[in-house]
Amino acid sequence: MIENDRPNPDALLAAIQSESAQTKRGRLKVFLGMCPGVGKTYAMLEAAQRELKNGRDLAVGYVETHGRKETDALVAGLPVIPRNEFTYRDLALTEMDLDAVLARHPQLVLVDELAHTNAPGSRHPKRWQDVNELLDAGIDVFTTLNVQHIESRADTVRQITGAEIRETVPDSILDAAALELVDLPPTDLIGRLQQGKVYVPERAASAAQNFFREANLTALRELSLRLVADHVSVDTQEFHRTQPGAGAWKTGHRLLVGVSASPLSEPLIRWTRRMADSLRCPWLAVHVENSRQLDEAAQSRLEKNLGLARTLGAEVIDTTDENLATGLLRIARQHNVSQIIVGKPAANNLLAWLRAGKLLHQLTRDSGDIDLQIVRAEKTGAVKPVARRPWRPAPDWKQYGIAAGALAVVGLINVLLMQFTGPRVPGFVFLLAVVLLALFLGRGPVLFAGAASALAWNYFFLPPRFTLIITSTEDAILFGLYFVVAIVLGQLVARIRAQELAERRREERAMALYQLTRELAQAGTRDEVIWQLVGEVDRVFQANTAVVLPEKNSLAPHPDGSLSLTDKELQVAGWAFLNRRPAGKFTDNLPGADALHLPLTTERSVVGVLSVKLPEKNLSLARRDLLEAYARQAALVLDRVSLRAAGEQSKLVAESERLSNALLNSISHELRTPLAAITSATGALAESQNADGGFDRKMVAEIQEAAGRLNRLVGNLLDVTRLDSGHVRPKLDWADVGDLISTTLRSLRRELTGRDVKVQVAEKIPLARLDFTLMQQALSNLLLNAVVHTPAGTPITLSAGQEKGRLVLSVADNGPGLSPELLPRIFDKFFRAPSAPAGGSGLGLAIVKGFVEAHGGRIAAANRPGGGAIFTIEIPQTEKPPAEISA
Repeated sequence: MIENDRPNPDALLAAIQSESAQTKRGRLKVFLGMCPGVGKTYAMLEAAQRELKNGRDLAVGYVETHGRKETDALVAGLPVIPRNEFTYRDLALTEMDLDAVLARHPQLVLVDELAHTNAPGSRHPKRWQDVNELLDAGIDVFTTLNVQHIESRADTVRQITGAEIRETVPDSILDAAALELVDLPPTDLIGRLQQGKVYVPERAASAAQNFFREANLTALRELSLRLVADHVSVDTQEFHRTQPGAGAWKTGHRLLVGVSASPLSEPLIRWTRRMADSLRCPWLAVHVENSRQLDEAAQSRLEKNLGLARTLGAEVIDTTDENLATGLLRIARQHNVSQIIVGKPAANNLLAWLRAGKLLHQLTRDSGDIDLQIVRAEKTGAVKPVARRPWRPAPDWKQYGIAAGALAVVGLINVLLMQFTGPRVPGFVFLLAVVLLALFLGRGPVLFAGAASALAWNYFFLPPRFTLIITSTEDAILFGLYFVVAIVLGQLVARIRAQELAERRREERAMALYQLTRELAQAGTRDEVIWQLVGEVDRVFQANTAVVLPEKNSLAPHPDGSLSLTDKELQVAGWAFLNRRPAGKFTDNLPGADALHLPLTTERSVVGVLSVKLPEKNLSLARRDLLEAYARQAALVLDRVSLRAAGEQSKLVAESERLSNALLNSISHELRTPLAAITSATGALAESQNADGGFDRKMVAEIQEAAGRLNRLVGNLLDVTRLDSGHVRPKLDWADVGDLISTTLRSLRRELTGRDVKVQVAEKIPLARLDFTLMQQALSNLLLNAVVHTPAGTPITLSAGQEKGRLVLSVADNGPGLSPELLPRIFDKFFRAPSAPAGGSGLGLAIVKGFVEAHGGRIAAANRPGGGAIFTIEIPQTEKPPAEISA
């Protein structure tokens, strides 16, 4: 029971990662309505006024009040960012100034009408893409949206109202958003419409007869309520998944929808997205490519359908198989799909109906445990009903001409052979010609050649000649068998050739990726990686390529690129670098660019941008996937090269530091011996008495002072070496704090001459557990630092006390204090202030910091309010002194 009550660790990890991502990204709040006029903008502005009163930094990016006085009154008092102005076809248009909002970077920005289409020349075609960039920058956004503009609901709204929805927002942008429903009963909304509060009177009358009928509004209201209810259930499910005692949780749903160039794929994709929302499960959009080539219009329609699926949050997969059902089932089993979504056959002729029925029959027969959903896909308003199979390529009449010409030549040869053989030999020659044609021509021309050759053999060679009548039973059977064999054999050869072509295309893609991987693996430096990458992309894609890399605080193209980037293209590449998303041609981000810019991203960072200028007008899914695979592989290799260079640099620095420490240690020990001799000799001279008075005690004092200073320098060098090597281990013992201070002051008696040192020790301060020698040296260095950096005669205060289980020691002076810009570096090794007197080494404070941290404590430097500097040491005291323990 205890084990079952534990929360799911995978769910907890996913929740933590999701929460972490949301803290970095701005939060989106959508004021959702069933249609225009319910008061979405008014509700958003009311919420903004409340946020402003609570002290939140906000700004208006774009709000459309439509001249309503009550709405204009709510805008008053809110900071407004001026809009961008555009001129399009002699019309003056205004849009949100995205760059100004990013530069202002408020905590919250208001952006009305999320589904709006931006004016030509804007950074993004759609306003929801502007909002997405604001969210990526960490800015919270309030926005408004009608339910008919949600991509997965657009078809349903069209069925309800009959109105075509042209501006839509992908469902994925709402996944992490907070939805606030702005609701109004249909009768009240119709009343507002009649009062002129929604549209002007002329337009209101037309709207009341069409879109704003009460039945339509009721259905739209139900649709918006269901959408918000489904959205709220997500939070409930996440809570249930991560809480103990929640019981069993089944997460086996995964949907798959087949996508083709058919116009019916678009509503089928939206239906699958709605179902995935209801089941709260992932879904796949799969395109099965075969040997049949698509014309430009069909290819463009296919890319549009796949782009719609990707925008709505699907995982898009492109595979190759001559059999559509086999391809779908293979992908379904590989990805553990629970349901396959297919459209209900809507064929208007027998052949198309039989073909669709064959697909459904095979899916039903071979799907096994996978459920099959057959739904009716509504045609969109843009589809013409006369287009029976618009995605099929137009026939290649040139191939039919080649087939007819080849049969004519073979017929002439057969006429010559008839003089030496019977009528049956020409049949085999025709059959050989059909097989050979199947190696080079398409399926249609091969079928034509098989049928035409059978008729030609019958007409010109089988008796009675020059008629289609067959008198011999044997000839009739032979003709029938020939016809079947020619058609079947030609089809089989054509299918084998088509499969070979498909395999060749797959092999070319795999070989291209393998070639790039091999070349990049051999590259040892960043320049070599980029040179290989540019060469492979240029060769495989017949394109011009550039690689943009970060250089200090800017981006610059690498000199090995074959594409010269203009300032405009560099700005697009910079946007792709900063936002970690593709930009430029063939994308929805800055699509007016001439090149496609793919960020080279890894889990750690973005290492650059791959900019490619491709020759084609429409980039196929297969070529785009290959290009993105190139970008991912190059990013990994560049990241590996960078890590290797950083590792080598770290090794070099570590070895240099080791040699430096060894040299310092050796020199310090070598200097200690003559210093000891000098110190001993000067001490003996000072103590000796010369009766003749020829001995100069002043000179001896100077020698002693210089020797002491040099001895401290050598000691500091040794201490730094010990700290860097990690050999400093405090020998903790109970010590009297007063005794520590007295011993320190006695050891610095000569250096503190002429200084007024005030000692402030708290009464009844308990014994402290510390290393007496290390702490004495730390206090000595702080006192010497105060002596060196303050004018002669400046008083020094040495304080000791205990606060919250910590021993607190401080050294303060009344000198000039510390420069604020130097405070972060004051404890660095070999750091000396510009105003410091000559002769110091810059090691004293670094040693103090090392000794204090070895005790588990900390040290801080600050300026005193009345002038001067103060250094404070805090040493934790986790054990009670012996006197308290015995008590």
